[in-house]
Amino acid sequence: MQYEFEEILETIKMTEIEHFDIRTVTLGISLRDCFDRNIEVTKQKIYEKILKYGKNHVKYAEEVEAQYGVSIANKRVSITPAAIPFDALKADEFVEVAKVLDKAAAEIGIDFLAGYSALVQKGFTNGDRELIKSIPYALAETKRVCSSVNVASTNAGINMDAINMMAQVIKDTAEKTKDDGSIGCAKLVVYCNVPEDNPFVAGAFHGISEPEVVLNVGISGPGVVFEAIKAAGNVDLQQLAEVIKKTTFKITRAGELMGRMVAKKHGIPFGIVDVSLAPTPAEGDSIADILMAMGLADVGAPGTTAALAMLNDNVKKGGLMASTSVGGMSGAFIPVSEDQGMIRAVENGNLCIERLEAMTAVCSVGLDMIAVPGDISVSTIAGIIADECAIGFINNKTTAVRMIPVYGKTVGESVDYGGLLGKAPIMSVRDIGSSVFVGRGGRIPAPTRSLTN
Repeated sequence: MQYEFEEILETIKMTEIEHFDIRTVTLGISLRDCFDRNIEVTKQKIYEKILKYGKNHVKYAEEVEAQYGVSIANKRVSITPAAIPFDALKADEFVEVAKVLDKAAAEIGIDFLAGYSALVQKGFTNGDRELIKSIPYALAETKRVCSSVNVASTNAGINMDAINMMAQVIKDTAEKTKDDGSIGCAKLVVYCNVPEDNPFVAGAFHGISEPEVVLNVGISGPGVVFEAIKAAGNVDLQQLAEVIKKTTFKITRAGELMGRMVAKKHGIPFGIVDVSLAPTPAEGDSIADILMAMGLADVGAPGTTAALAMLNDNVKKGGLMASTSVGGMSGAFIPVSEDQGMIRAVENGNLCIERLEAMTAVCSVGLDMIAVPGDISVSTIAGIIADECAIGFINNKTTAVRMIPVYGKTVGESVDYGGLLGKAPIMSVRDIGSSVFVGRGGRIPAPTRSLTN
């Protein structure tokens, strides 16, 4: 991969003026060899392996930051979905594993470790059930551990039994962390079509087809794209698409270079670059502002879904041209609490959950960092998850729900988590009964497009 001097100068400009950073370098570690019949031995193996590979992760990332002058916002770790190697454990033992993961994450100096996960799109093992049962306790008793559960896929269909379980888990997690704004739910993602190489927390994990250890990078750069669109002026949509593609190409090149340098310092394989525009609560680092720069008066206006589809598609096109190692989810994220423009649109009454759901049909992930009233029913949560899964499995794309029922809060209020999690306005939910439908359980069969073999 060759880099020209002009590219380096452009990257410096992006960094200094346009809020460009590498959002995350995520070290994926397999824990498939860590199980032992003695839970204490299992815990020791987990701790030692994470320290073995992760002890210098922050140090190496900071050295690359200093070398290239580009910030790496997050240095994180993902592990094998915990339900797989530790399938023989009971719920209380899984909580003990979570505590060890939390301890190891603190020891190596990272803020989040992801992969307290299960894959149940087609059914459950005993270990899957036990891990899911343990999630509220694990997230309440740790600070750094993040959890995800895949409940649907295009090939398997939608596991409604798993959705109902996860809806209850979300409510229980919110209750157990109610004294801290129900923050446990900010570390919990419910997926359809989850990718195995996603570097973005909270939904990251180290897939079962991944190598022993690998380094994946997630780029960002909404501010860079925003400035490029503003500079383009009054051009037509085809010309605007070219601007987005070319800008994303440059971002991806810089991100992959830095990711490969961190992997080289580790002496491990480089995996993928996730070409996603991921916002932060900082002004000028917003997906909503990009959509407004494209010509919308505010997010939620007619044309919002079309503008987001155009942005997402051309981000992917630019990334694919820049790298042969594109993976993860790749596109544009629309988390509400982590994007000042999205927060503003909600507070102005221009953006509702139904509009967000429509937007998720054309962008990366789904209903992300959505705060709702704490008294929302379990069946309504299940219905919302099922709707997102339907969008994902019909369109063969990743969708997800990261929803926070905030205990003691109602519409018009907000909860402020600080940092990258930001401020979440409590959004209105149509709590119309869906309990009979979701309560049927079973599995919605895979769609016809699954028959592509």
